[in-house]
Amino acid sequence: MLNDEDILNGCRAGDALAQKELYDKYSPKLWPICLRYAKNVMSAEDIMQEGFIRIFRYINDYKGEGSFEGWLRRVMVNTAINYYKKNLQQKMEKDIDEVYDISIREADAISQMTTEEILSVVQTLPDGYRTIFNLFVIEGFSHKVIAETLGITENTSKSQLSRARVLLQHKINKIYRTGND
Repeated sequence: MLNDEDILNGCRAGDALAQKELYDKYSPKLWPICLRYAKNVMSAEDIMQEGFIRIFRYINDYKGEGSFEGWLRRVMVNTAINYYKKNLQQKMEKDIDEVYDISIREADAISQMTTEEILSVVQTLPDGYRTIFNLFVIEGFSHKVIAETLGITENTSKSQLSRARVLLQHKINKIYRTGND
């Protein structure tokens, strides 16, 4: 097994063994990113494949500043954002009239769910909601950065996040009620 420096140097030289080592070592850490941004496993696989193609293509851009894993994560997140932009025509928004207050009982449902169940519910969000939810809640980007990255206004980012949260709460509540009937 190669160390990170050997993997990096091998990938820069186009060595297939080093590329396989990089994939084997980091794909388990990058896969959850793909799943969070994707609507389903097939889309996540597309993001993962495109992400690794970009990693291998732009490996020389990594200058050793900051962690290598952090650089890989940024490439994968950017790949997911680009995937979202390409598939923007499938964008779906909910009317503001569909926003309701959520009770404490419903919020408690989340604490009873596994990570896989929560991820499954996040994947059912419309593309725009899911992308903004991930960028803001998971990646910690500001609405300003999200707006600039996606070519939308900050207010659109904020409203999409608000709607994503409400929709998630409704979906989780529905699962919770169905599971306890």
